[in-house]
Amino acid sequence: MKYFSSFVSTLLIGAGIFSLPQLAANAVTLGSGAIAFAQPPRLVSTGTPYNDASAPNTTYYFTVEVPSNAGESLQQVTFTQVAGVENIEFNQNETTAFVGTRDSRGEKLELKSVTSKDQQNFTVNFAQPIQPGQTVTIALRPDRNPANSGVYLFGVKGFPSGEQPVGQFLGVGRLQFYQDTYSES
Repeated sequence: MKYFSSFVSTLLIGAGIFSLPQLAANAVTLGSGAIAFAQPPRLVSTGTPYNDASAPNTTYYFTVEVPSNAGESLQQVTFTQVAGVENIEFNQNETTAFVGTRDSRGEKLELKSVTSKDQQNFTVNFAQPIQPGQTVTIALRPDRNPANSGVYLFGVKGFPSGEQPVGQFLGVGRLQFYQDTYSES
């Protein structure tokens, strides 16, 4: 009887676990009518091909994965610089996005708007929301890397589609810049 009871408990717990993905696939609607992700997207990588201080014509790549059980598509991403010796300013007109990663680029995505509230806050709004199960990379273009070496951190937040979207934290993007130690005397 003891083993039978354990077996039934294990069976019920297993059945409950297998049904969780189905429950999580629906977006979360808050009492106020606001929409949130059931499982938020996550920032999977951040990088730049040029990490020398003051390097011109570079791009910062932020790759976001929207899980298949997100429950809602990704409409907007915001970037807030939270650390670094100087503020990095991005060129709104040169911001791009594409499906996939920096090393495995897919279809280029149309952007509805790219705005900057101030030097530390930058927002990218997709023309068509990024569907659950997709990975997207957003390419931000500064005029140049910061002149001061060091670690620069960006808080990344994602917003679902809908009338009253609630932003959720996706991760911290980390970029490190180095002084050129090989300059000629």
